[in-house]
Amino acid sequence: MPKMKSHKGTQKRLKLTKTGKVMRMKQGGSHLRRRKRRTDNYSHLISSENKKMVSLVKLGVGG
Repeated sequence: MPKMKSHKGTQKRLKLTKTGKVMRMKQGGSHLRRRKRRTDNYSHLISSENKKMVSLVKLGVGG
């Protein structure tokens, strides 16, 4: 069976913490930038999508 490739688009959009949480940026960060400080920080991914996203991101993280 061939090896599963990591999804490069997912790797660029999500960050994996050392504890295994998946962090994402909030939407609307580049449109009408003024007074949008709330979009500057990362937020957690909901747990139902967590397992799938970890498998997509983890393949390329940390070797």
